[in-house]
Amino acid sequence: MAESANAEVGASVFIGLGANLGDRKATLRTALASIDQLPGTKVLRVSPLYGSAPVDAGGPDYLNAVAELATTQAPQALLQALQTIEKSAGRERPYRNAPRTLDLDILWFGEQVIDTPELTVPHPRMTERAFVLRPLADLVPERVEAALLQAVASQDIHPQEGPTWADQVDGG
Repeated sequence: MAESANAEVGASVFIGLGANLGDRKATLRTALASIDQLPGTKVLRVSPLYGSAPVDAGGPDYLNAVAELATTQAPQALLQALQTIEKSAGRERPYRNAPRTLDLDILWFGEQVIDTPELTVPHPRMTERAFVLRPLADLVPERVEAALLQAVASQDIHPQEGPTWADQVDGG
């Protein structure tokens, strides 16, 4: 997955990954393999894995990471594909911020600004969340301002494993 030489030309997309139910690491690995198999899509890089307490919610701690993709898919099509992957992982949406087996969020889609009822890009709350900003800063430090990282420094987040956690992806 770390090899980008055979990635199709397309938009550079950053996806936030999270899980706090079940075998979290295996679920995230399977999700990456599924994303990598989407038409016109290639996972280029994956951040280290972080543990974090839920924000504005209860439940077990999350495992979080960010992946950089290249995709020729349109934003809405990618969103639908990610939601299908979430559902296949057992994702349910009983209420806002409910614990989840898998959460996949489009953080950035190239340089596009998207504001529809289904999709807002850049992700509207990413600058408030250490579990998004820290892994993003690992991948693209030039795009994450130090002031943003400082603003979320008090949030409970801790490194779990380097980017090689994703190397043993199921089916990939």
